[in-house]
Amino acid sequence: MQFLPTRRPFLAALAAAACLATVPGGAQAAPAKGGAANLAMIAEPQGLDPMVTTADLVGTIMQHVYEPLFTFDANWNIAPMLAESLPTVSKDGLTYSIALRKGVKLHNGRDLTSDDVVASLQRWMELSPRGKSVGKEIASLTAKGPNAVEIKLKNIYAPLLAQLALPSGMAAIMAKESIAPQLKDFIGTGPYKFKERRPDQYTVLVRHDGYSARKEPASGYAGKREALLDELRFVPVPNANTRVEGSLSGQFHYADLLPVEAIGRVEKAGAGVVPIMTKNFGFPYIVFNTKEGVLASQALRRAVQTATGSGEMLAAGFGDNRFFVVESNFFPKGTPYYSSAGEKQYNERNPQAAKEAAAKAGYNGQPVRIMASRQYEFHYNMALVMAEQLKKAGFKTELQVVDWATLVQRRNDAKLWDVYFTHSGLFPEPMLSPPQLGDGAPGWWDTPAKKEALSAFNQEANIAKRGPLWTKVQQVVYDEVPFIEVGKFNSLSARSAKLEGYTPAIWPFFWNTGLAK
Repeated sequence: MQFLPTRRPFLAALAAAACLATVPGGAQAAPAKGGAANLAMIAEPQGLDPMVTTADLVGTIMQHVYEPLFTFDANWNIAPMLAESLPTVSKDGLTYSIALRKGVKLHNGRDLTSDDVVASLQRWMELSPRGKSVGKEIASLTAKGPNAVEIKLKNIYAPLLAQLALPSGMAAIMAKESIAPQLKDFIGTGPYKFKERRPDQYTVLVRHDGYSARKEPASGYAGKREALLDELRFVPVPNANTRVEGSLSGQFHYADLLPVEAIGRVEKAGAGVVPIMTKNFGFPYIVFNTKEGVLASQALRRAVQTATGSGEMLAAGFGDNRFFVVESNFFPKGTPYYSSAGEKQYNERNPQAAKEAAAKAGYNGQPVRIMASRQYEFHYNMALVMAEQLKKAGFKTELQVVDWATLVQRRNDAKLWDVYFTHSGLFPEPMLSPPQLGDGAPGWWDTPAKKEALSAFNQEANIAKRGPLWTKVQQVVYDEVPFIEVGKFNSLSARSAKLEGYTPAIWPFFWNTGLAK
């Protein structure tokens, strides 16, 4: 089994959690070139526009087509990608001067310019939930010649580069002429380019022979990227057991997010299949509709919080205690953002106190609509437990089980749901996840206390000072309950032994990866 090494000293626990380093071992020959990889994903992506959704599935596929200005290396440090280097920042922290790499080829054959970058980032700030949050902090975005961009901020905004680097809700750089409210042509700079999508069958990417790779050694998402495979075939396989069987039979070269109870079978499958446990992969969380419906009431959200038991939900979601940790802190011990704020409000599972609080808040029997997808089996299993916990506290519940693409679509309509289940990777910058910390994400959390806590946090660039400010943000989350972070979990995936050079990652990537002949 592949386990990921711990890193020291900065963000040691988080870097170990986040899974971007190569598996320990001796030097290996470079993977072969050619062939097509069949990659089993949890669902059909609801689209291929990486800006308009924070769905990990879309980011996983389209990070091969589009690239950002900056990315993350194996230690979660910011590294340049389409930018030539890290930006030059003015003394007051408000002006970022970004030089672009020269000679980078778009998929249509022409060179990338600053006009493409400016147009792309403007679209991101208009359409992306993350981009909208960043856009509010930006005073101006301008091209400075063909190969440079300048960003001026209204105030210091510490998460800027991390926001520009994230594959989810991606600040993707695309050809200016391809930009439209709804993308029809997917023209980026990545090592693979879009070929074909057949809904519910596959999305096919092919090698971009004109790709302009960086020269630094590969490290996480950073450094040299090489398209060794001729084709990447992303196949939607919603049934988790089908992903397991297809992995064991050799049908799939990679199978994403397998049910943890399959670990025994995968371990015993022999040398042809390699199980991958990614430790501290991320955290499940439960989003509440703060805009409309029964849980628009903060007092009723607090009552639901009192009724829920995160430990019971995690046990139902993952079973094997090697795969989950029950803890209230959003960030691990040893990181700058570890905090015990709100721990008394975590994992209460107190139905009587919840029932009394709900009655006091005026609850009169409206059903709490809980939305979950079986394509992430642990979401569904946790939703079942939550529904029972709420029933014990006197709530009526309505469990809506939908496919993941439908959930992602329906969560944008405040009239359709009260609660939905999702999960996120664990990142070193708190503002990267969940998107509810930003503006406009489903749930629509927007209060004076949120604005005050996040404004102070985001305008402080000093890590030592940001830690205590995060404690205040975490306490506001526990008090206002826009979402509940359930705990931490490890993920299980599998690859064929023929798939060489694969590096475990939160958003799986397949550059620098080949198939043994």
